[in-house]
Amino acid sequence: MSTRRSFLGRGLACGAGAVLAARELVVPAAHAEDKSRPAPPRPGGASDKLLRPRPEHPQPATFDRLDEAWYRGTVGRLQAKMRDAGVDAVLLTDRWNIIYYTGLFHTTTERLFAILIPAEGMNLTWFHPSLDRDLVASWWIPDRECYFDVRHSKDGFPDEGKVSEGETVDLLRWMWEGIRKRGFSEKTVAVDTGYDEKARATVMDVAPKVKLTRADEVCLKQRMVKTPEELALTQRAMNYWSRIHAFARDLILDRGTDMTDYEVSQRTADYGTDLIMKDIKRDGRPHSAVGISIGVGVRTGVGTAFPHPNQFHYNPIRKGDALQVSGVVTVGGYGGELYRAYQIAPWDDHRVAVWDAHTQACLIQQEQSVAGVSCAHVAKLVHDHQVKSGMRKYIYHRPAHGQGMEGHQAPYIALGDFTTLLENMLFSNEPGLYDPENGFGYNHSDCILVTAKGGVPLGSVPMTREWCFIRI
Repeated sequence: MSTRRSFLGRGLACGAGAVLAARELVVPAAHAEDKSRPAPPRPGGASDKLLRPRPEHPQPATFDRLDEAWYRGTVGRLQAKMRDAGVDAVLLTDRWNIIYYTGLFHTTTERLFAILIPAEGMNLTWFHPSLDRDLVASWWIPDRECYFDVRHSKDGFPDEGKVSEGETVDLLRWMWEGIRKRGFSEKTVAVDTGYDEKARATVMDVAPKVKLTRADEVCLKQRMVKTPEELALTQRAMNYWSRIHAFARDLILDRGTDMTDYEVSQRTADYGTDLIMKDIKRDGRPHSAVGISIGVGVRTGVGTAFPHPNQFHYNPIRKGDALQVSGVVTVGGYGGELYRAYQIAPWDDHRVAVWDAHTQACLIQQEQSVAGVSCAHVAKLVHDHQVKSGMRKYIYHRPAHGQGMEGHQAPYIALGDFTTLLENMLFSNEPGLYDPENGFGYNHSDCILVTAKGGVPLGSVPMTREWCFIRI
């Protein structure tokens, strides 16, 4: 595992001797693509050889997604908690909870989509729109109730030849009538969302003796700690992501100022898509090739100086720029962030100092992510280092967030989050520093696995000056 001491001993010399001549700041404008330009780098180039897998990495999955047995087991673990709490059924409407417990990947819109999980047995029940009827009917849970669409008309099912302009159906009432039919109207039912006064009145009208409680915290806590199968899928995604980063770095080194940040992002995403999809078994039908995302973001120059810039990035890469390659890659719903903050020559002492402070802060978070400590404790150590390094004016946000299928997931490496770190939690790793006045910023990230000995970054991309300080 890298340490701050070993980090300080690596890489380029900084200071005045590292600053290139000012004439290197003269940059030709990026020009349009033409056939005379050199081809993009091939996979397995120079950067690929610099990747550093760790022996602590989980074994990557050989499967593309979690299977039915895993989901049944996960439902079983939730049911055990329900029984301990005296809950008879859980009603899930949050998309990520539904995917986590059932494996049915779907798209959330304004349409009601829910799953009812009893505390005993596997007789789960879907409540869903007709739009998703093939997804639901072909999955492992057979019991279901279907409405046509928002706004559903009573007896209006054009797909069944019933075209009616009848009374608009209250879908919340419709769902709870289905729950009542299944014998839970006088039971304790936990929901993963808050009901306002109007919604609660509807439920009480349909099932006046039902006792409502909340399930969102229980579900989230279960999702925070990853199983070996989830970690295996995450590592598979991060292995792809590392190779994608190597491609991007070679592309920047080979093509440099001939390209825009947009072009690098598009070429890199194309490479990543080809890399991953050649390994995915798929037939074009539902439930294969699910949970796959290849999101690559590249921004150069002043666009790096803001944590969440709101402009479209279509800028020529120039000498002297800070440049960031970032994004998220997932397979079967699992994966994470992997960012690297580059500095293109020439650079000065100030940029080197900011980059060093940021990179060392990343290493502090990594080393201190030990099971048993609090999120706030780790955040304090990171922020203390940033402030002591003279970087307080460049701090804009907390060091990290939990990593889940939805991206940002609780808990957070933040001064006000006293959640205890547990083994097999995952976090981002991004205590970024930003200097809008001078038009640059740096923000690495990785997917950090919490262990009893410290955090393990699941990416294999070096966080060193050798990798990040480049000349083009």
